[in-house]
Amino acid sequence: MDLGLTGKVALVAAASRGLGRAVAEELATEGASLVLCSRNAETINKTANEITQATGVDVLALPVDVSKADDVARLVQSGIDRFGRIDILVTNAGGPPAGQFENLSQEQWEAATRLTLYSAIELARHVLPGMKERGWGRILNITSIAVKQPVENLMLSNSLRAAVTGFARTLANEVATFGITVNNIMPGYTRTERVEKLARMIAEKEGITAAEFVACGEKGIPMRRLGEPREFAALAAFLVSERASYITGSSVPVDGGWIRALM
Repeated sequence: MDLGLTGKVALVAAASRGLGRAVAEELATEGASLVLCSRNAETINKTANEITQATGVDVLALPVDVSKADDVARLVQSGIDRFGRIDILVTNAGGPPAGQFENLSQEQWEAATRLTLYSAIELARHVLPGMKERGWGRILNITSIAVKQPVENLMLSNSLRAAVTGFARTLANEVATFGITVNNIMPGYTRTERVEKLARMIAEKEGITAAEFVACGEKGIPMRRLGEPREFAALAAFLVSERASYITGSSVPVDGGWIRALM
């Protein structure tokens, strides 16, 4: 299937590893030029070089902290200066720390809000004018299955990814007539560094090994396994493609059936 991404320019945030990198690699394979960022300059440059070598696409990599509005503005403007436009935006950020409500400070709530919610808002704010002018655009927010079914001990993530969903669903209606779609993609338990870190942390508290904890968690997934980043990235590429032009305002899980809700 030709997704119509050849020649498009995609900005993918937090793309040095994990799901962000998987999405960037998939879009590059489909022929899109890339603007990538992460907080670590060495890591994001290494990722960009590897993607360019593997696919031949033009990649701009920048060290950026998406929780800072000035950094976001610089990122988008740098992409426009390099490529002339941003056609596709994939918002993403490292997950906020785990914890229960009573153990989370006001400062942690504020930092998590800037990281998870404000980053998505500011990225959209800066790419939308050009998308509206051209009459075409794709915004895809990487959220979480926690939006549909909260995950224990992830108070910050559960709350703020739900806020991103509300923002995106409302924005989708506001920009639909400009040929712009806004969707959310909800990763389930996927074999990433963040999931492995959470597994080690929780397993230590429960006095078991991380492998035992993961095996126990897999029993709650109908497919009985963790997802792979490339499986997630395949759907992400479709949702930002020309072929998905009539899909907007949706939140789509990639979770192996973990969410039990009907809708």
